[in-house]
Amino acid sequence: MEIDIYFNKSAQENAEDFFDKSKKLRKKSEGAEKAIAELEASLGSLEKETTLKKKSRMAEKREWYEKFNWFYASDKSLVIGGRSADQNEEIYSKYFEENDLFFHSDIFGASVVILKNGTNSPIKIKEEAAQFAASFSSAWENGQTVVNVYSLRKEQVTKSRNEGALGKGSFLLKGEREWYKNMALSVGAFIESREGCPMGKLEVAPEATCRKIGTANIVYLGTGTSKKSDAAKAVSKKLGYENIDYIMQHIPSGPFKVL
Repeated sequence: MEIDIYFNKSAQENAEDFFDKSKKLRKKSEGAEKAIAELEASLGSLEKETTLKKKSRMAEKREWYEKFNWFYASDKSLVIGGRSADQNEEIYSKYFEENDLFFHSDIFGASVVILKNGTNSPIKIKEEAAQFAASFSSAWENGQTVVNVYSLRKEQVTKSRNEGALGKGSFLLKGEREWYKNMALSVGAFIESREGCPMGKLEVAPEATCRKIGTANIVYLGTGTSKKSDAAKAVSKKLGYENIDYIMQHIPSGPFKVL
């Protein structure tokens, strides 16, 4: 340690200068130590909070249908849709049962949508499934606002017997189709709170369903010009739902606007 000695000052004056400087340095040191302690405490709290959030997400129970597009209709019927050709195949082979209805938009590139027990559903519930099928189709990516949708029964949808005759996620359709004309491309995102449905789940349902169930806090989305990631962030902020990845997985593909 170096000490400056001023020859124009007495020994007593030099000692007093040195003492004053040492006090100032000690105060700076104490302030720095306090700042470091506060920073370490803040970092510790942040790490703890991050760990708790990760554990919360890991602990969140996922239902079997959550790997697909899904929602519960206003009568609590489950509707699922494929997010890819592979999932379309999986839904057809594993989850398409005798009394279910098959929905598909009348456009190339669309989700296979299944309304569970749909053959016994009233027309209004079928229309909810049809709007869901419309929204999860390439019509959204194309910037369309409406598209036609049709439905078929189990026995009307088959795979080709000749291997390779149909592409993955494609099916042979036969017989008369039930049509749902000019279905609007619009969905709502909300945290499920209906009795008889899984509580606390983020649900993305067609607008027709959202209008009926009357959940207070719903974010409506339609085709627009904003990026999908921006729409997901808007949903996250308005609903207080932090898992943006989950939102991204369960909203349609294409440009958005928040309605």
